[in-house]
Amino acid sequence: MGLKDAYLIAYNAACCGGWAYVLSLALPSVIGSASSPLEALSQVYAVPNLALALNIVQSAALMEIVHAAVGLVRSPLVVTAMQVASRIAAIFAISNSPQAQVQFGAGLMVISWALVEVPRYAFYMAALVTGDATKKTPYPLFWLRYSLFAILYPTGITGEVTVFLAAAKDDAFLNLYGESLAMVMYYMVLSLPIIYVPGSPVMIMNMVGNRKSAFKKRFARPPPPPRGLVWPVDSIKNGVESRSSTPVAKAILAAAVGATNPDKAQKMLKERNWRFGYVKHLSGMVEEQCKSPKAALAVANAGLNKAYETFEFVSPDGSTVNFAEAMKAKNTEQFLTGYIKGTGAAPKKELQIPYKGKTLSGQALKDQVQKWVDYGTIEPTAGSAIQNCVDNPGWLDLSGRYFVLLGAGSAMGPFLVLMALGANVVAIDLDRPGIWKRLVSIAKASPGSLTFPMTKPQKDCKDDDALCSVSGCNLFTQAPLIRDWLLNLYPGKPFTVGSYAYLNGALHVQVSLAMDAICRDLSEKRPGTSLAYLCTPTDLHLCPKEAYDASLEHYSNFSKKPYCILMNLLSGGKFLRKNARKPMSGEGGDYYVVNGISVAQGPNYALAKRMQHWRAIVARGNGCIVSSNIAPSTSTASVVQNKTFAWAYEGMPYFTPYEIFAPETSNAVMSAILFSDLNDKSSNANPAKKINNPNQLFEYGSFHGGTWRCAYEVDSIGEASVLLYFSRVAAPYVGVAAAAGAAVAAKYFGYV
Repeated sequence: MGLKDAYLIAYNAACCGGWAYVLSLALPSVIGSASSPLEALSQVYAVPNLALALNIVQSAALMEIVHAAVGLVRSPLVVTAMQVASRIAAIFAISNSPQAQVQFGAGLMVISWALVEVPRYAFYMAALVTGDATKKTPYPLFWLRYSLFAILYPTGITGEVTVFLAAAKDDAFLNLYGESLAMVMYYMVLSLPIIYVPGSPVMIMNMVGNRKSAFKKRFARPPPPPRGLVWPVDSIKNGVESRSSTPVAKAILAAAVGATNPDKAQKMLKERNWRFGYVKHLSGMVEEQCKSPKAALAVANAGLNKAYETFEFVSPDGSTVNFAEAMKAKNTEQFLTGYIKGTGAAPKKELQIPYKGKTLSGQALKDQVQKWVDYGTIEPTAGSAIQNCVDNPGWLDLSGRYFVLLGAGSAMGPFLVLMALGANVVAIDLDRPGIWKRLVSIAKASPGSLTFPMTKPQKDCKDDDALCSVSGCNLFTQAPLIRDWLLNLYPGKPFTVGSYAYLNGALHVQVSLAMDAICRDLSEKRPGTSLAYLCTPTDLHLCPKEAYDASLEHYSNFSKKPYCILMNLLSGGKFLRKNARKPMSGEGGDYYVVNGISVAQGPNYALAKRMQHWRAIVARGNGCIVSSNIAPSTSTASVVQNKTFAWAYEGMPYFTPYEIFAPETSNAVMSAILFSDLNDKSSNANPAKKINNPNQLFEYGSFHGGTWRCAYEVDSIGEASVLLYFSRVAAPYVGVAAAAGAAVAAKYFGYV
């Protein structure tokens, strides 16, 4: 057990004991009282020693804000701060208002808090001791932690509101700082219950979601035996294999940077706080790549080679080899081929972009693209690529083009756009009937064609249900077979292979490596193959100097705004960090870098996207067209299901020039940039186009949504964006309160 865990166990034990003491004082005064329940509750706060104990133990919760701020726990800082602050405000009110102390809500609040906090802190303590908050904590404690809120949150909130309302009528409280400030105290304490109107449902529903997730994990079936592409075994405890991602991720990235700088590799391997400390090491790796084209490619090749050597591939019979050997092995099995030709009308050779309820095309589309460019939401090269598609309708004739979509059903993939334009799509997705029913139905109604792997002959399928039940494949377990099938499919036809599959956490690294193996072999063994990737704005990228300059200009403006100054000061500089970074020097001049990494997404996400970067520059260096452009922040279902991200997305447009895009808009604009890359010889995607450093591939065609030109790093605006969102939500209630306050003041001063 480390020092951190020992401290957190001691802290949680102390808080649990403190709240248990408060509960031991409060409950007997109610249970043993001969008075009515409401009268008994009104006498709780007067119990000897209770007020002092309550003040001490609730004040100790301020440390939870510190824990979240310094990374000792993974709690969201803003949410934690708001919850603790509301409690401290209630303590301040009840401590200074005799009237608040003797009404039923005081006892209701104290007992509700104590009944919630005793099992909560006990649960945290058990989770630290057992090392598993989900499955190893005692079930009664687990159930109490995730169930009591349903009753005790509403009762606790009711108690807090009554405390504030009672204090608002108490002259002792209102005159605490003198009669001249009585009105200020009045409106201050009345404003707090108003905040509870929008805030309470959010807090309760957040716990409902947490409960659902926790119970799902608690009773989840044991994972099946490892099959296919898996993380290597790093330890065995009590006969159970552990496959941790951290040591492997560190080894892969260390091997990459070690190709040019062994000292940086050693520092990376020695990093103890990898979960939150990985960003500086990725930045150091990009700095190494900027030194020269040779260094950039050396880093990429070393990282990819290490990944293939390290990851394992488990065959159905249980035999294990590394992934490099698995991809070299000869396979006796093979997929059959399914084919559907759509019956939709011939497509119009016109680029159409759905945007805010309209479908833009022609000059209207070009005008909107120029607005995005002028505002700074996208780079000029992205704007030119889209406008060139408008001016070259022949680029939209996809009848002779073949697109291999790895993760065809992905929300951010171009499947819908390609099918609507009559492309020949080779779809790779999971062997789940529901997925294929959707893909097949879309294909049949389109002017395009759909080709896909099957395990039984298509002619033996009597209907679509039968067809879909034997269609699809698994990138984890069948990557070598998928590669073999694609190598022999449609001989002589150039393929554009797009990597669009996405999974959460460590699985994202696995699926990215599986896709990489297919992309590598097709680009090296099948002439005319081009590659396509969607880069995330939340990554480390080289950017044009113009984007750097725009970021500085926005910083000059925003750093003077009171809200931004306050947020930066209160967070100790953690919030609203300057986006513009010192340029990195290398062959060809200075290179400007945007740090868009979101620490919350984790090092596995960063590694998965970095492997795609590596393959992109290696393939381009080998003469392959590579379209690898930054897509904007998009409100996909997988993102907005995380309420914190959804709230942040609502507030981010405050920070010029951010804009959050709907999935259909992102799909269409990124498809347009892809079409431009495949046709425009002046694009950085074309290997014949000279660039000073391979990583400048990602400078071109960036539809970043404002990330590059914003005043602040994207990972530092989340909390400020959430608060801006809630300020808008609360605005109507504040307005009502202000109107009511004005009416009260008018009557008080005799105006009405």
